[in-house]
Amino acid sequence: MSRKDTPFGSSSYITIDNLRVFGKHGHYEEERRVEQEFLVSLEVLMDGTQAALSDDLQHTLDYDAIRELIRKTFKKRQRYLLEALAHDVCNQLLKDTRLESVEISIKKVSVWKDGIPGVRVVKKRLNT
Repeated sequence: MSRKDTPFGSSSYITIDNLRVFGKHGHYEEERRVEQEFLVSLEVLMDGTQAALSDDLQHTLDYDAIRELIRKTFKKRQRYLLEALAHDVCNQLLKDTRLESVEISIKKVSVWKDGIPGVRVVKKRLNT
C-alpha cells in the first residue's frame, strides 16, 4: 500500500528522554572550565504516514543519528546560555525538511543541590 492509497495522514512524535550528555556550557567561568552533565529530552514532529506504510527506517528519523547530532552539538561550541544551545540543536535537526517542529528540554543536573534548572525550547517550521 502506498501513501496515495490511503485517505489518512499520520503525525509521529519521535521522542528521546533523559539523554545524558556532557559539555562545558554556562554563564559562569567555572561551568565552562569542567565538563558537566546535562539531561536532554526531545520531541520531533513529522508526518509519519510513509514510515508506517513502508516500515522502513529511511522514511523516519533514526534515534542513533539524533543522539549523535546532540552529542556533537554539545561538544562543538561552548555556549553561555542553554537557550542558545537548544536553538543550535533545533536548527541542525530542522535542516531535515520532513520535520514540522522540534521541542527540546535541556537540564543542568549538577548545578544545584536543591533543584534542577533548565530550559525548554519549541521551534516550528514556518510555512512560507
